[in-house]
Amino acid sequence: MNLLPPVKRAVVYGHCHQEHYIEDIRRLLGQLADCGIDVMVERRFGLYLSMCGLEVPESMLTDYAPEDAQAAISIGGDGTFLRTARWIGRRCIPVLGVNTGHLGFLAVCSPADSEAIAGLLAAGGAEVEERMALRVDVGEGGVSPALPYALNEVAILKEDTASMINVNVEIDGAHLADYMADGVLISTPTGSTGYGLSVGGPILFPNLNVICLSPIAPHTLTLRPCVVGEGSIIKARTSSRASRYRVSLDGVSVLLETGSEITIRKADFSPRVIRPLDISFAATLRRKLLWGVR
Repeated sequence: MNLLPPVKRAVVYGHCHQEHYIEDIRRLLGQLADCGIDVMVERRFGLYLSMCGLEVPESMLTDYAPEDAQAAISIGGDGTFLRTARWIGRRCIPVLGVNTGHLGFLAVCSPADSEAIAGLLAAGGAEVEERMALRVDVGEGGVSPALPYALNEVAILKEDTASMINVNVEIDGAHLADYMADGVLISTPTGSTGYGLSVGGPILFPNLNVICLSPIAPHTLTLRPCVVGEGSIIKARTSSRASRYRVSLDGVSVLLETGSEITIRKADFSPRVIRPLDISFAATLRRKLLWGVR
């Protein structure tokens, strides 16, 4: 088990629709300062807070996640958490999610618990989980689309709502299936409680190192989700009446020419998630999905 050391410097990233949580954020920033933690705030979020009456001085604003930051705090929902991880990139700064969104499988802390959050970071000792990410390359030359990494999933989708696409998928050089569908979702265990859950994929514990393929609205009932090993190399080539198709990486989309081939594999770095020791993934599933409630 990897444990978080006491944090001396943290960076805050957030969603710019937090009007109902401004006082909670004010208390959190104050508690962090009281615990001796030097705090930087992502510039766009800091300017938004200042517009809402929570003045963030210029000296605290940053365009990039500081190399010496020992923790990042994501304030928002799971989508904000994914954007925080994308902003951090290969720096792999551990991220703690403060949930002001909806379900919150990644953002597990409550904004009302500012004192506990600051104490947790100042004292250290929380678990740091390494999560698997995916990398996407386009074509034989390995030219990557914008933002080529995904913590949750890679979605291969039709461009519009007019017609389905056919996605020919190979696993390690062996033909797996032709997915006649609205698309195919390739997700990590972290992403299994996101888009993967909505398309009927399995729920996977986030400490697993596997990749799940799930059809999106398949036109053949026998197509079902399947799970492959972390070392698998997935190649996908589309055909369609449309000239382009969409590839979405954690909700950020690029358009590619129909017929182009993409390769999906495990990324060579692991994003890190801070999880308080008293919050397990099993407990989160029960609470968020209301398991056992009649």
